[in-house]
Amino acid sequence: MEIDIRAARDIGAAVRAVRKAQRLRQDDAAGRIGVSESFLGKVENGAESIHWGKLFQVLEGLGVLSSSTYPTALASSSREQTSQYARAARAEKRRRERERDDDA
Repeated sequence: MEIDIRAARDIGAAVRAVRKAQRLRQDDAAGRIGVSESFLGKVENGAESIHWGKLFQVLEGLGVLSSSTYPTALASSSREQTSQYARAARAEKRRRERERDDDA
C-alpha cells in the first residue's frame, strides 16, 4: 500500500497502523525494535522533532519500506552523483546488517 507523506503525523499514523496490524503492543514493538516506548509514542503521535536514525530504525523494524519521488531536475543529475548515492545506500545497508548480526 502506498500513502502520501506530507507531515510527521502521516508517518505516525502509518507506523501505528502497521504496528496494530502486526498485533503488537507499543511496549512490545519498541522493545523488539530497540527504541524506547516513549520514542515510539512520539513517532506515532507525529512529533516534529525526533531523531532521524531512530525513525528509520522503527520503520525498518516494522518492515515499512519507504520511497520518494523527486523532481525532474534531480533525475537529470549526473551518473556519477547517482552512482555515489547508490554506493552510500549499499554501504549503509551493509552496516545495518553487521549491526543486526552483532546483536544476534
